[in-house]
Amino acid sequence: MPARVPPPSRPIGSATRGTTNPNRLRRMDRWIAAAHGAALRRAGDAPVAVDLGYGAAPWTAVELLDRLRTVRAGTRVVGVEIDPGRVAAARPYEREGLTFAHGGFEVPLPGGARPALIRAANVLRQYEEGEVAAVWRRLCARLAPGGLLVEGTCDEIGRRHVWVALDAAGPRTVTFAARLGSLERPSDLAERLPKALIHRNVPGEPVHAFLRDFDRAWAAAAPYAALSARQRWIRSAQTLRAEGWPLTDGPRRWRQGEVTVRWEALAPRG
Repeated sequence: MPARVPPPSRPIGSATRGTTNPNRLRRMDRWIAAAHGAALRRAGDAPVAVDLGYGAAPWTAVELLDRLRTVRAGTRVVGVEIDPGRVAAARPYEREGLTFAHGGFEVPLPGGARPALIRAANVLRQYEEGEVAAVWRRLCARLAPGGLLVEGTCDEIGRRHVWVALDAAGPRTVTFAARLGSLERPSDLAERLPKALIHRNVPGEPVHAFLRDFDRAWAAAAPYAALSARQRWIRSAQTLRAEGWPLTDGPRRWRQGEVTVRWEALAPRG
């Protein structure tokens, strides 16, 4: 009797809604290129980046390749999707350095390669808060030494983002990024908090205190609006730092409509 062939393992995770748009993740990509570009340049072999859960169309994976190659020629991107129909639809867009694969949180790569970057945007919103830590651990375990996981959420056209950056040791920072002309106040970004934080925006939690203080700093910086929303944002970030919030970036990134804070300052209590 012939040996029974085991069925292929099922990808880990669930399909997302698949919503995507060109340039939706440009703010996240811009930050990755600035924050992780040096690590990509130091990588000995051509580094691999994964666009995990890219959605119904492959635009974000195509754009990620182009943007990362501005900081490291030879970077390769693999778009990973749990929906096989989306993988089939993306295959015509493959080119040198860009491929697509069927999979989930196990992040299947040819030859067991370990990626220098995993970007998971708008993937965990449908999960329970209690599931996030295990997913983070699984994804970080797939990273190459010195690798980075960027997990977060944005709106449909990429005006407002919040993401967490993690390495093998766990979460490191939280970045708030926006098209500043679209904001009435910084706490407008609360609706884009990643799953690990979105239910913690309540009194007594650090992320709530941060957004409260950011709004206060924004209100106090109202006279700078006559110069530009950018100048008002920069002044607000300066106030946050002066008040003791551990910002990891400075004016160069603030001018891009970003503010990055150490994870431990915003981590959920308990």
